[in-house]
This record gives sequence, C-alpha cells and structure tokens, in this order.
Amino acid sequence: MKAFWIGVLALLAGAVVLGSVYLSGRDGEKRTAMKEGHAAYEQATFAGGCFWCVEADFEKVDGVVEVISGYTGGESENPSYEEVSRGMTGHVEAVRVVYDPGKITYEELLELFWRHVDPTDPGGQFVDRGSQYRTAIFYHDEEQKRLAVESRRKLDESGRFNRPIATEIVPLTRFYEAESYHQDYYKKNPLRYRFYRMNSGRDPFIQGAWGRQMQVPGKTESQSRHSKPPDDVLRARLTPLQYKVTQQEGTEPAFRNEYWDNKREGIYVDIVSGEPLFSSLDKFDSGTGWPSFTKPLESANIIERKDSSFFMVRTEVRSRHGDSHLGHVFPDGPPPTGLRYCINSAALRFIEKESLEKEGYGEYTALFSGR
Repeated sequence: MKAFWIGVLALLAGAVVLGSVYLSGRDGEKRTAMKEGHAAYEQATFAGGCFWCVEADFEKVDGVVEVISGYTGGESENPSYEEVSRGMTGHVEAVRVVYDPGKITYEELLELFWRHVDPTDPGGQFVDRGSQYRTAIFYHDEEQKRLAVESRRKLDESGRFNRPIATEIVPLTRFYEAESYHQDYYKKNPLRYRFYRMNSGRDPFIQGAWGRQMQVPGKTESQSRHSKPPDDVLRARLTPLQYKVTQQEGTEPAFRNEYWDNKREGIYVDIVSGEPLFSSLDKFDSGTGWPSFTKPLESANIIERKDSSFFMVRTEVRSRHGDSHLGHVFPDGPPPTGLRYCINSAALRFIEKESLEKEGYGEYTALFSGR
C-alpha cells in the first residue's frame, strides 16, 4: 500500500517544487556509531509499520544516537524494498535503534514504541496492509526478551485497548539495511513524508489512544526543561490575545503583530512553555503578514495535526510540551524544504542572540557565531 502512496507522491512532485533536503554526506555518516563500535552504546530493533515514520519518531528522543531503517524477520537474503513491500520475503520493515543506556533505557524505548503504533492490529499498520507491515519487537538477548514480554503483558492488562495486543516478540536473526534513499527519509523529503504521514492514519490513532502521553515522560531534552502551567496561571500571565491564540486556536491580525517583520537574530520559543521552536536563520518574508519559517529549530518540539475547520483541510502546528496552537504549515515555501510554517507572533517569545546564555538557551549561541 505504501508503494501506492509513493506513486501518488511522485505525481505530486511534478506539480510542486519540493526543494528536497539532502543532508550532505549523511548517507556516508549514517552508521558512524556502528562502525566505530562505541562500547557504551546498545541496540534495539522494532517493527512498527512504515519505517519512515518509526525512524522519525525514535530519532527525536534524547539518548537515541541513530536509527537505521531496514528489513528483518524473513528468510530471503539481501531483500530489496520492492520485494519486501510486495510481501514476497517474509521480512518486515523495521528499524535498528542505537542508543546510549546512560540516557535512556531499553524499558523506555519499549514505552516509546508502544505509543507510536497500533499494537492490536495483526494485519499491518494503518494504511499499510500486509504481514510486511506488522508490529514486532526483535530481542537481541534474553534480558531484552524478558523486558519486552513484561512490557507487553502490562500494556495488555492496562485496559487501554479493547482488543488484545498482537505485537510479536521474536529473536533477531539478521538485519538488512534498507536502500540509502529510505534512510532519513523524513529529513530528505519533508513534504512527501508529511503528505504520506498525514494520509496514513497513524497520528490520529496515536493522539486518540495516548493524547499528551505520546512521548515517554521525562525523556526528551525539552520535556525535562519545559512544561505547561495550570490554566489559572496562564490566564494571569498571558495577554488576552496570547491566550486566545495558544489556548483557543485563535488567529492574530496579519501585518499587525509583533514579529511578522522582525529581522533581529535569535530564536523563537513557545510563549507558554518556553520550549525552543524556530530560529531567525530559517525565517523569511512570505508576504502574508505573519512570521514564516522554512523549518523548526527543534522538530521534536513540533506536533502537526489535520485541521478541517473553516471548510478547508490544513495542517495545524502545535508545540509538544506546551500544547500551544502555533499556526499552520503549508507546502508553498522556498528551498531547501519547500515548506512555510506560518506562525502567530502571539504564540512566540523572541530571544535575541545576545541574551541566549542569560535566558538559559546557551546551547543555541553557536548558531550565530561569526555572524
């Protein structure tokens, strides 16, 4: 089924200038941790349907060193994407996660996995149907097996789902890395990836099943620093416009807002939680009267949802930890991403580069060094 969407996306590419992002040298560097054999790193292997999505979800978590898309679970040697996607090999689309156990544990990776799949579906995942898209946990040793079995038992007994957990827990045999164009697909082809993901049905299911518990508590860097205050605090702290925009999905007037023509260098953070969202380095004049950016500063802090209000279908942009309505993203931006994140100034607070250290965002100072 994903092959169908790839065909659709190929047709769309002829009508839209995608400005695909290709991280120079990324394919050559993708397996750095594995090649160097870092003694402190460990591995985990999961299958959760489309590996573009699973890779993107795991790579945004603090403690994950790298994620490699591939195939495993079958008997065919050196399978190709075409063979696997047609269900000819017995393999599933899977990801190999290289992680630092000093920052994130295997148990926490299991929790992250459960919160990004439909573990009750034995026939595939969302729009992708067939055994090649089934969910599975491939354990590397007996301790991983024990932890995976216990984690699945707890989820099954939790009552969160009204169907039994169908995810297999099986030993890892051989993992075959997928073709290079599949690695970091969500970064190389952001517009195509978002189109696929939006139409796959994955995110609505995850949001319905988990809501704000989507991420493993305390495990992303932003989560450990930023949170949403109670509503009474927000009402006292925010202006009426800031509250309307962030908490009630409002929209401020075009050309009559604080940052639409701001040309100073610095970063933009969520007015509610303070989590970093965008950088002036990615800001451009879209002519719309609202601040516009080609990409987020921290993609892990951005959530995108389908918005069907006002008799149109758009992609809403929200902050992950503050759950603030920020604006929308459109496929009409300039290179390199072809995207336009159209954001309300009322949802943002600007921190100029000279104040980053003092404000607690010193890790971003290097972005502006020499400028």
